[in-house]
Amino acid sequence: MRNDVKARRQERDLSQGALGGALGVSRQTINAIENGRYLPSLPLAIAMARFFGAAVEDIFEPDEEDMP
Repeated sequence: MRNDVKARRQERDLSQGALGGALGVSRQTINAIENGRYLPSLPLAIAMARFFGAAVEDIFEPDEEDMP
């Protein structure tokens, strides 16, 4: 799963810790999401989308091998 969380975070000049704090998760969770090591839960993905004023599918995009 690809995502553009890092780019969106950097556009707002936020640290990983600041974004995590705004979303109620740790800096390590944000780091893992940005690096593709962790897929957020649906509630967290929705919270991220709302935070960035975007749709979930604008932030997260499945890889071709993940598609049915």
